[in-house]
Amino acid sequence: MTDDWRDVCRVDEVPVGEVGRFEPPGLPPLAVYNVDGRFYASDDCCTHEQAMLSEGTLDGEVIECPFHGGRFSVVTGEVVARPPIRPLRIYPVRVEGETVRIQASE
Repeated sequence: MTDDWRDVCRVDEVPVGEVGRFEPPGLPPLAVYNVDGRFYASDDCCTHEQAMLSEGTLDGEVIECPFHGGRFSVVTGEVVARPPIRPLRIYPVRVEGETVRIQASE
């Protein structure tokens, strides 16, 4: 298994309090969250239904799915409100200069 850091987006592409959808080559679509200047990333697909979390509502460290109102911690991926029962896949994130990068394990 190798671990590598992949560029996902620029810092200015995800304003504070917002979420953006990005499709880095070789990875599933990602949701990138900006929580008070701290960045987090997860798979963009809700674990309950085929909904894009990037179209949901970010409230602090919690993203709400636009389909059925399920809520997840963007920090840990844990479900904080049902109907989802499986957590989100969360990626380690670091910011280098103006670039948001995630660590992707293959």
